[in-house]
Amino acid sequence: MGRPKFPRKQYDTPLHPWKEERIKSERALIRKYGLKNHREVWKARTQLRKYRGQARELLARFGSKDPQVEKEGNQLLLHLTRMGILTTGGTLDDVLALETENILGRRLQTLVYQRGLANTSQQARQLVSHGHISIENRRITIPSYLVTKDEENNISYANDSPLTTLSHPARPKTDVYKPGAPVPSSEKQPQKPPTVLPPTPPQPTAKPSKKQQPEQPTPPQQKQQPQPPTKEEPSKQTETQPTQPPQQQPPAPEKKNQSRPTGIEPQTNEETATTPTVEKSLKEKQEAPKEDLSTRQVTKEQETKASQPEKPPIEQQTKEEKKDKTEKTEET
Repeated sequence: MGRPKFPRKQYDTPLHPWKEERIKSERALIRKYGLKNHREVWKARTQLRKYRGQARELLARFGSKDPQVEKEGNQLLLHLTRMGILTTGGTLDDVLALETENILGRRLQTLVYQRGLANTSQQARQLVSHGHISIENRRITIPSYLVTKDEENNISYANDSPLTTLSHPARPKTDVYKPGAPVPSSEKQPQKPPTVLPPTPPQPTAKPSKKQQPEQPTPPQQKQQPQPPTKEEPSKQTETQPTQPPQQQPPAPEKKNQSRPTGIEPQTNEETATTPTVEKSLKEKQEAPKEDLSTRQVTKEQETKASQPEKPPIEQQTKEEKKDKTEKTEET
């Protein structure tokens, strides 16, 4: 039996104390669930080892027609579902598939953090150990307490705890309770009846106009090749081409009427013939483009100079006059 002053330890230690993989996995669980040391992980593993060993024995005896096997199997499954470790309708094979996290997830410390009563898992451990958490108005100060499925919805702050006030600085800033969590009695407020609005008459639905209809995407336009100009569009050609001064074409010679009236004689060539200088001037006027007034004056002066005979210089005139005078005097 042993001495009651020094009870036997209730957990199994690992066979080898310095295995790297085991130590890393245990440290990850400690950080995730806010545990104190490796011993709490060993306790959860020992509890899980007992459940799995019991299920293994029952499966080995399941072939025998012993009614005790079925009774013990049902009791084990009922206990695990009541603790929330297994879901309803589980079997013995599901018990063998359990892991250590299924046991650690049912601790009071982790449930206090999951329900939003603490900011971190370490703060949840402190609140539990300091007596600020109660289940069904029963104070519990053991962070490793395994909470049953019925007690899960009754976790709240203790009635005499200062954390019941909403303005306490140790409370979480969000104060958002998860679905299914009971609201503390101090925070319950009377619900107002919903306001009923009068029914609105149905409005006629307006048909969408053509303007409101979504425009269909236009296909990409192909590059049009230049087409030769047609006779029907002379205006476009004039717009594109640069403006040039209109050239006056010479008038077409009039055709002589074969049938002439009697009593009128045709004109002779001497009357119809014109001087070459006049013909040239007419052609130049007809062929030349419109010019400024200054250019016209210059051309007129050139024509007058060409028509007038060139005058001899003054010196030659004086010499000729002197000769004429001398000849006259000699004759006299």
